[in-house]
Amino acid sequence: MEVVLLLLGAFGIAGFSAAAAAVGLAGNVLYICEPNEVLIFSGRRRTTAEGSKGYRIIKGGRGWRLPLVERVDRLDLTNMIIDVEVRGAYSKGGIPLNVQGVANIKVAGHEPVLGAAVERLLGKPRDELVKIAKDVLEGNLRGVLSRLTPEEVNEDKIAFAEKLLEEAEHDLGRLGLLLDTMKIQNVWDERGYLDSIGRKQSAEIIKRSRIAEARAKASAITRDADNRQRARLQQVDAEEEIAIAQAERRIIDAKTRGVAMIAESEGQVKAEIAKATAAVEAEEARVEKVRRQLEADVIEPAKAEMEAGIAAARGRSAKILEEGRATVRVLDEMIGVWNEAGSSARDIFLMQKLQSVMTQLVSTVGTVNVDRITMLPTGDGGSGDTARRAVRLVEELKGAIGVDLPKLLESAAGQPTPSAPSFPKKDL
Repeated sequence: MEVVLLLLGAFGIAGFSAAAAAVGLAGNVLYICEPNEVLIFSGRRRTTAEGSKGYRIIKGGRGWRLPLVERVDRLDLTNMIIDVEVRGAYSKGGIPLNVQGVANIKVAGHEPVLGAAVERLLGKPRDELVKIAKDVLEGNLRGVLSRLTPEEVNEDKIAFAEKLLEEAEHDLGRLGLLLDTMKIQNVWDERGYLDSIGRKQSAEIIKRSRIAEARAKASAITRDADNRQRARLQQVDAEEEIAIAQAERRIIDAKTRGVAMIAESEGQVKAEIAKATAAVEAEEARVEKVRRQLEADVIEPAKAEMEAGIAAARGRSAKILEEGRATVRVLDEMIGVWNEAGSSARDIFLMQKLQSVMTQLVSTVGTVNVDRITMLPTGDGGSGDTARRAVRLVEELKGAIGVDLPKLLESAAGQPTPSAPSFPKKDL
């Protein structure tokens, strides 16, 4: 169909008849080879590496036939199942046997066996190929049977089939056939030889089985007796071991009780020791607690107070020292100034100190009550001195014994007596 479409596209509708003729020609000269066959193109001699041949083989693919010169034949490679049966074939020892089997055969698809198939089997129908292969296999089967005894054939059918396969492959290969498998299905004879062999073997098997059974029973009885003996011995050994274990356990229990009692006593003693140790540790802890409490309540405050007193004393002493040093510096400066002032330094100093002296003096008599002030005459000698002494005597008598001498004289004479001028009473 694709070739037709290509030709129609190439020539157009006008060349349809020419294209149809070309398709018909292509169908006559182009051959497609299926996977299960080979194509044999014969009619032309070709020279190859294997020699000169009058045909060529195509396995798979396609090939072009040269018209009027070459001819194309198909050789089928599919499998052929052949039932093989041989009757009365004499085996080794002259015993005729009947053998039935099945074989899988096909035409070889590889060189050089394929060349033999082309030369010998090309153009033959499939039934004839089956007959040829069957005759060859039956002949090979008779040949293999002649070299084997009935026992060998009956006992090992696989080895028999392998020998048959080995011998048949050579003959079939010369014909271009390939034997895939060969299975022997059944072997028998008409004289009952194999049956007798079977019965003999069955009897032998039965005999061996009975002997084996008797031996097994004897062995079982012997083993049972041995087992009972071993069991009794093991029981005795076990009872002995149990007695020994119980004795050892009693000894261990006694030792354990002794050790336990010792351990209990040691535990009680250790408990008392631990209790006393705990009490001592508790007392030591209490003493430590009291010591720390005393340190916290008494010693540490005393230390703190001592350190504070030391610090305060150091502060006061430092202040006094600094004040002394300052006073010394002031005095040094005053001495320097005094020396610089010369003879007038004394008057200047007194003038500077008069105000502070008067302030201190007045502060001491601030609460004194002055009744009166008597003015004494100036002491310039002569009568002035005498009057001053007289006034002082009068005031001393009045102050000492309370006698006002001028009043007494005034009352006695009846006239006032001159006295010192008086000032009204005033609080200073």
